[in-house]
Amino acid sequence: MLKTPASSSPAQAGARTLDPVLFREGMSRVAAAVHVVTTDGPSGLAGFTATAVTPVTDSPAALLVCVNTAARSAQALLSNGVFCVNVLGDSDRALADVFAGRTGLNGPDRFSKGEWGTLVTGAPALATSLVSFDCRLSDARVVATHHVIVGEILGIRLGEAKPALVYQRRLYHKL
Repeated sequence: MLKTPASSSPAQAGARTLDPVLFREGMSRVAAAVHVVTTDGPSGLAGFTATAVTPVTDSPAALLVCVNTAARSAQALLSNGVFCVNVLGDSDRALADVFAGRTGLNGPDRFSKGEWGTLVTGAPALATSLVSFDCRLSDARVVATHHVIVGEILGIRLGEAKPALVYQRRLYHKL
């Protein structure tokens, strides 16, 4: 159980600032699946690599994605109102780097890599993904520096069962 000094009120305890470097180092030790989140619609084709993805509920099926508010892809996703979460296999490491902005490709040019189709919403679904979750935006909130986005899942495409790509200690790993 977490205890605070007796002289601290709950309001004072909440006002303490945690060292962001320590937080990022701690989070780097948490293994997470690697995803490419895509969108398409009136605001254009866009996508980004994300590890901050989690299921919310199975009825109705929904998941949550977090993305930095400064990301151009985030604005397109919010405006388009649809997105697809593509869970990457180990064979898609290079694609993870493309959508993380590590290769010099930007915007729609990123989609020149990989094989893409669509499911229900028109957001790009990666043909080689372990699974693709096609979503309609159902809620979005800003929490500090990030959009917390909830999507209702409208379609699912199961890919080949193969090793997953995870990110831990700032490196990709095969799982």
